[in-house]
Amino acid sequence: MAKKDQARARAQNESGLASYQAWDMADAISAFSKAIDADEKNPEYRLNLARAYARNGDFDHAMHALGEYLQTETKQDIAARYEKLFSTALDPVEEIMIATMREIGMSMQETGKGIQMWLEYRITVGRRPLRIPKPKLWAAALTYAISKVNFAETKRKDIATAFDINEKSLKEKYDELVETLDIMPADYRYFTGEKNPLDKLVEAAQLLENLDEKFKADE
Repeated sequence: MAKKDQARARAQNESGLASYQAWDMADAISAFSKAIDADEKNPEYRLNLARAYARNGDFDHAMHALGEYLQTETKQDIAARYEKLFSTALDPVEEIMIATMREIGMSMQETGKGIQMWLEYRITVGRRPLRIPKPKLWAAALTYAISKVNFAETKRKDIATAFDINEKSLKEKYDELVETLDIMPADYRYFTGEKNPLDKLVEAAQLLENLDEKFKADE
């Protein structure tokens, strides 16, 4: 491969990562796709494309990108981890989370969002190590994250008790989820209510922008 193609691929990948961090998924997907066109053998670019699709909520394309990524990944331990995502069977984290969410009275919609969050996390974590020696820790963290996003009254200590885990360990895993997935209150990806309070913020921001444009136009 020509060095200029590799350089172009790296540049597109860097551009994609910047757009990804800025939540501009359309630009991120476009840039990662161009990086792949320039360097088809680099697994990192295909994995980044899958991450962008996942963050955009397009899991069909994310899984397709992961399938192509697996054809280029040379590290078998990482490839094996991603191959598990194509299994229809529940993993231990999902099994524990679903059972305990039911026990503490969380809705089917919230349980579904927990499964979605876990899938997105496993894609988004990329090639970083993902160790799951105690599945109930991750199950508890997912449950707590979903409850926080949806403004549930459940306290962290109550979640820790329900899963029979240490509250400090729960917070550590929860913080990791929030950082990796860039989770926010009432996050559209995981919010289950009919009226999302973020809608009002978006409307207010649009109104402010319109007023500012009008103000400048009248000068």
